[in-house]
Amino acid sequence: MGHLKYRWRLLRPRLLSGTMYIVVRGICSTIRFDMRNVPKDDAKLIFCGWHGRSFAFSDYFRNRGWHVIISHSSDGEMQNRIFGKLGYKIIRGSTGRGGVRAAVEAIRALKVGGTMAMTPDGPRGPSGVVQGGVMLMAQKSGAGLIPVGISARPRLMAKSWDRYILPLPFCKCLMIFGEPLFVPLKATDEEVEVVRLQLEREIHRLEQLAEAELGFRAPA
Repeated sequence: MGHLKYRWRLLRPRLLSGTMYIVVRGICSTIRFDMRNVPKDDAKLIFCGWHGRSFAFSDYFRNRGWHVIISHSSDGEMQNRIFGKLGYKIIRGSTGRGGVRAAVEAIRALKVGGTMAMTPDGPRGPSGVVQGGVMLMAQKSGAGLIPVGISARPRLMAKSWDRYILPLPFCKCLMIFGEPLFVPLKATDEEVEVVRLQLEREIHRLEQLAEAELGFRAPA
C-alpha cells in the first residue's frame, strides 16, 4: 500500500497537470479581456497580483518568457508542469525550501532585463499581505514593482485561504495595472517597509476598482 501511495505522488503531477492545462486554456480562450494601463515595455518589471486572482493572468501573459517562482511541494510540481506548458521560465523555490537560491536566481534574471510574475502573498498567505521576498528582489535588482488589480464576472470563488477565483467560460476579466514602485538599493528597513505598504495598498485599491466596475460590492 505504501508503495502505491508513493507511486501516486510521483504520477499525480504528471497526470493532473495535463488536464489542468486543458482546463486553463479552454476557459481562458473564451474570456473577454479588458486590460487597462498595461506597461508598453515589460523589461525589468515584477508584476504583482494576489494569489487568488492568478488564473486568468497566467494564461493571458503566456509564451512571453516571463519568470515565475514555484515551490518544491507536490502541488508546486503540478504548477511547474502547467506553467512550463504556458511558456513561463520556472524558478523553483519558496519562502521555505530553496528560498534563498530562488531569490538569487530571480534577481539575476531581473538585472539583465527579465520579467517576473509574482503573487506577493503566496503561496501560504496571509491573503492580501505583501511578503518580504518580492521586496528583496526589487531592491537588489532595481526592478519596478507593478501592482495589478484583477476581477472577473461571472466566476466561482473557493473557500480557500486566498479565496481563489475561477473565471467561468465567456466571462469578462478586467485587469488594471498601476504605476511602477521602486525600492532604492541602499534603502533602510523602514524605507523598504514604506514601499511594501504602498504596494499592498495599491494592489487592494486597483482590485477594488476592478471589482466595482464589474458590479461587485466591497466586503463589509
